[in-house]
Amino acid sequence: MGSLKILVLDGDGIGPEVNAQAIRLLDAIAERTDLSFTYEHAAFGGASLDLHGVPLTDETVAQAKASDAVLLGAVGGPQWDDVAPHLRAERGLLRIRKELGVYANIRPGRFYDCLQDSGPLRPERTAGADFVIIRELVSGIYFGEPRGIAEDGQSGWNTLRYTADEVKRVAKFGFELAKQRGGKLTSVDKANVLEVMRMWRNVVTEMGATEYPEVELEHAYVDAYAMTLVTWPNSCNVIVTGNMFGDILSDIAAALTGSLGMLPSASLGDGTAIYEPVHGSAPDIAGQGKANPIAAILSAAMLLEHTARRADLAKIVQEAVEATLADGLRTGDILTKGAQGVRLVGTQEMADAIIAHVVKRLG
Repeated sequence: MGSLKILVLDGDGIGPEVNAQAIRLLDAIAERTDLSFTYEHAAFGGASLDLHGVPLTDETVAQAKASDAVLLGAVGGPQWDDVAPHLRAERGLLRIRKELGVYANIRPGRFYDCLQDSGPLRPERTAGADFVIIRELVSGIYFGEPRGIAEDGQSGWNTLRYTADEVKRVAKFGFELAKQRGGKLTSVDKANVLEVMRMWRNVVTEMGATEYPEVELEHAYVDAYAMTLVTWPNSCNVIVTGNMFGDILSDIAAALTGSLGMLPSASLGDGTAIYEPVHGSAPDIAGQGKANPIAAILSAAMLLEHTARRADLAKIVQEAVEATLADGLRTGDILTKGAQGVRLVGTQEMADAIIAHVVKRLG
């Protein structure tokens, strides 16, 4: 695809540390392929609040819209917990998603055999587990109006709302991906209680029958499906769900795979895409070189796949991550005490090893 313009929003906490390793990876690939990358940087989240008084400026939004992709770090930290609700770092995150129209958040959940001792489930329950959660990202209860807290502080309200068109466009991602991954799609809702979720189910059902009859469609209530994720994750394939349910289920998946530091995400729409780790800003380890860079590196791999249209390079990065883990390298979040043949490493050493495997594969 030639040269890609990337806006880097490091965010807060460990965001700058892990983003730096993702950029090193992309640069190593650019040196050995016909791809090239140019980077712009801007403050975001708490860092932007300190500099500009808001978590996301209009100028940064314009930069994002003029870029091919955004590489995003986590936001927030205790020093910004007491600001006004509209100034919280997380509001900047919601705004940039809405401004860029990235309505489909793709969150892969893959279990590595060599990390079976890092997760909470028995190996026979996780062996071969490899699924994808597609979360609707720019509507639902996180964006619904009206919302607020009463003046006396004794009541509060949020609005859960979807339109049929919003359901259709994210469901299309699910159906299309399911066609590539065995032909099974699970739509997760709470249709037994919530009217909006009954509408969601009806829309997905009709879409499956009329546009994707070759895809096996099943529906599940979110509470029951949460139990499926934590008992038999290797039975899961492609899951499509709403904003809040997707937020919760994907964090469950991250914990099952051993650490939030392992899982990437891509937020896609009709324009600029956002790539970011699932994990938070982890202020307790920020600046100490302890953060796991794998989620950020795999987010860069998703950038290669979806924005650069180089699925071959994304696969090489994924294989390099697996090879590095098989070599026994572990950051603290995935280190099991007493495990044989493993070694504790820091952020840069883990990234160095992954990049070395990538370079080897690129010749």
